[in-house]
Amino acid sequence: MIRPRIAQIARRWSEPLVALLATLTGLWLASWGGWFFAALGLALALAALAWLLAALRRLPFRRNSDGPGIVEIDEGVIRYFGARLLGGEIALRELTELRLLPLSGQQHWRLKSRDGQALLIPLNASGADSLADALAALPGIRMGEIASALHQPDSAARTLWLRPA
Repeated sequence: MIRPRIAQIARRWSEPLVALLATLTGLWLASWGGWFFAALGLALALAALAWLLAALRRLPFRRNSDGPGIVEIDEGVIRYFGARLLGGEIALRELTELRLLPLSGQQHWRLKSRDGQALLIPLNASGADSLADALAALPGIRMGEIASALHQPDSAARTLWLRPA
């Protein structure tokens, strides 16, 4: 009943929209009057606003998850279970380089560890949007630079982050 393009947009923007709704609900609750509802509403609004900012930061990472494989992040370790590509895992503390590579007409994350091993993860793999929170913990990373690289559909390989010496 819903057009596929509209459903796709709604899925992509669902988290920021729900966070915005929660923020507005908190502000509405604060307007009821009295110190209790004001404090409760403002606390809800602040928590929802933090959620909204995090959701907006993750938005460039959200894509159709129709690509091969599954990404899982657990206790500082990024795991990729590949369907067609080889899978593997890299601990965030061992990560030395993050690149965006075009392979076979599709963009991939290339994560390189200290010992030279590389892990290739398609941007549209299931769970790849969870990389935003994991990558944000890397020292000296610029999430805005990564977001702008994800919006540019060019086919050039880009180094997005190198571990500071």
